[in-house]
Amino acid sequence: MNRLSEEKSPYLLQHQDNPVHWYAWGDAAFQAARAEKKPIFLSVGYSTCHWCHVMAHQSFEDNEVADYLNTHFFSFNLDREERPDVDEIYMGAVHAMGQRGGWPLSVFLTPQLTPFFGGTYWPKDNFLYILKQIRQLWEADQAKVIESGVSLVEHLKAQKAADMSGSDLNEGLLEKFFKQTEGNFDQAWGGFSNAPKFPHSPQISLLLRIHERSQNEAALQMAVHTLEKMAHGGLFDHLGGGFARYSVDERWMIPHFEKMLYDNALLAHTYLEAFQLTGITLFERVARETLNYVLKEMTSPEGGFYSAQDADSEGEEGKYYVWNYEELTQILTDEEFTALRRIYGITREGNFENATNHFNFLPQFAWEEKDDPILQSAHAKLLKVRESRVHPHKDDKILSSWNGLMIRAMAKAYRVTGEKSYLMAATKAAEFIQRNLWVSGELLARYRDKEAKFSARLEDYAYLIEGLLDLYACDYSPSTLEFALKLQETQIEKFWDAARGAFYFTDGQDPNLLVRTMEGMDGALPNANGVSALNLLRFGELDLRENWHEDGLKVLRAFSRLVVEYPTAFAQILLAYDYLLGPSPTWALVTDGKIADLQPWLQKVGETFSPRLTLAIGKPGENRPAILRGKLAPTGQPTLYWCEGQSCEAPTQDLDSCLGRLQEMKK
Repeated sequence: MNRLSEEKSPYLLQHQDNPVHWYAWGDAAFQAARAEKKPIFLSVGYSTCHWCHVMAHQSFEDNEVADYLNTHFFSFNLDREERPDVDEIYMGAVHAMGQRGGWPLSVFLTPQLTPFFGGTYWPKDNFLYILKQIRQLWEADQAKVIESGVSLVEHLKAQKAADMSGSDLNEGLLEKFFKQTEGNFDQAWGGFSNAPKFPHSPQISLLLRIHERSQNEAALQMAVHTLEKMAHGGLFDHLGGGFARYSVDERWMIPHFEKMLYDNALLAHTYLEAFQLTGITLFERVARETLNYVLKEMTSPEGGFYSAQDADSEGEEGKYYVWNYEELTQILTDEEFTALRRIYGITREGNFENATNHFNFLPQFAWEEKDDPILQSAHAKLLKVRESRVHPHKDDKILSSWNGLMIRAMAKAYRVTGEKSYLMAATKAAEFIQRNLWVSGELLARYRDKEAKFSARLEDYAYLIEGLLDLYACDYSPSTLEFALKLQETQIEKFWDAARGAFYFTDGQDPNLLVRTMEGMDGALPNANGVSALNLLRFGELDLRENWHEDGLKVLRAFSRLVVEYPTAFAQILLAYDYLLGPSPTWALVTDGKIADLQPWLQKVGETFSPRLTLAIGKPGENRPAILRGKLAPTGQPTLYWCEGQSCEAPTQDLDSCLGRLQEMKK
């Protein structure tokens, strides 16, 4: 047993019985490494990472590899989902070396933690060869290795400190984004790349806004086609609901089976937006099945949302999900099997490597056919059999950042569908975070096994604030808004750089982080500076924080030069810019009655695609949010004030006319 047994991270605990003498990332281990004066081997991964499992089985569980590592290196193991700040630095270093990044991330460091060589997964023989080469290099010219590491870090610092501002932001940016996206679009199968294909929710959401703003039919077609193909393909789990992380092939047919909370949060939200805009019922159904999967499989009894489910079970990728032809004929009646074969194109040859997996099928059916009672009976039988199998590992840590994304998705689902279970889930998750991860005025990043740990990063604050703002748009609770405001104030205090007008990823308090990064580009997750810009702009309208509105504008300008050059890499920044361009009305609605009495009218608002509308509801005389101050209901009836910035029109009791006016703004 090594030093990982007392850790809470599911990923680190997966390695606790390795013969490698692993250390967790931390001060005590750093001191020990410097005392031994050995090069450091850092392995970064996460518990549902398939290739992390492969490298662990091939190398970290192997005595030959372990003996060599233990003799000549000091070994660290790190969960990237707990420490995205550390991962970001060393992933950037590996890219700067010209190496391919990915997980597991494998990096060699000096005892001062400066990187000098790295890569990703290496098979055992390659890994042993690299270890021997690194050892020889270290023993032959240690000073040169240290010097190269220092030079690399200085390069990273200079790169991160570079001024990205200087270009003008204008509405033409959205057109340029559209043109670049159109150039990358797969006309046959949807999506914006070749295989492997990842869902790009912020890009799709921006295409919906471009269509709504300019009636660009091609933008809508790209969004709708992509969403339809993903929904019909094997990326979606048609038995249990939810999306896999990416598709191995270009047709969205063969998934990499791991399911991440953030993907399902982002996709559910985008599908709901597409349903609002188009009325295509498929999109609402996909969102519901996705969120119902989260409620069933990924929600803790206390209300927090778990992080991920593995692709592997019993050491084999996808084993939990795939079926063979004979198995299906034994489980189902002839009538059920005939229906299943017709809908999903099942053949003896199969469509997933050497196994028939009828839930990774050619997208040639209408979702309405899934309502056939015969097919539903077949689904129920198969789901029961699947539930009896060995389940994939579930990463049950609760992350503030990803919970913020799911709170947002659940709140959106309530506004669109009126289904109260989604509102309850969003509320419980927000209460869980405030109760367990908001400690002495500081947000922590991870909760697991009754332990809250790690100072929150920018994404934790940004995504959680966004989720709370969307939850406020459902419950109109002053306490929800108050928590969001406290988080925003703390975020500005800890991460804001007044000189550059944007947010750092970390608070600068950890001396072991070699570089303090500031990013505007999207990755697997929406860029946290882009989310923060939108949060600040929304607060500027809702709580009349004019200085925050200005700060949101500064964030957009801080990355303007790169945004103008590569707009498709900055979809989240452009979502904030779309809000800034407006029109972005705020409705201040005051009522002497209960908010529940307004639900039929609010349901109409929720069914409308109005991504730039902010709505505040309260009693006459309330002053939080600030947009409600001084607003009265003269006749005792619900009264709406249409506001733009800090200027409000005369009050009206004709709520439906305001809804009609909102629709007219789109034409």
